[in-house]
Amino acid sequence: MELTHINEQGRAKMVDVSKKQETVREAIARGNIYMKKETLEKIKEGTIKKGDVLSVAQVSGIMAAKKTSDIIPMCHPIMISGCDIVFTLNFEENKIEITSTVKCTGQTGVEMEALTAVTAAGLTIYDMCKAIDKEMAISDVVLLKKTGGKTGLFERK
Repeated sequence: MELTHINEQGRAKMVDVSKKQETVREAIARGNIYMKKETLEKIKEGTIKKGDVLSVAQVSGIMAAKKTSDIIPMCHPIMISGCDIVFTLNFEENKIEITSTVKCTGQTGVEMEALTAVTAAGLTIYDMCKAIDKEMAISDVVLLKKTGGKTGLFERK
């Protein structure tokens, strides 16, 4: 397999996507943030002192998706056409499952934007709750699905 982000001198480069066809692209990513049961309860009840944790994390994830190329060096700036983040509170495993869906019509995919959205949302939850739970853990951030482009459909098994 050829590494597309390496130039003839062995240094990093941004891939030229100018000859790629524009297609509708979508990526779905997921991650978890594990925490104490009491922390999860306070998030659900809306009693975290810093405010509505999931609303702030939602906005943070969307903002991060829009700014992915600012923090991931070889990502292209992409005009995303949609971004949504869903939070699922799981009291059996004391976690919040974070799922992001990002869409665009363009010459390159939005996998990095979806992964960045999940990560930023998780970091925001951590930031807003760290005063009461420093043992939270963000993990299992993965791409679930991507569509569009030359490689077409990818779905995690």
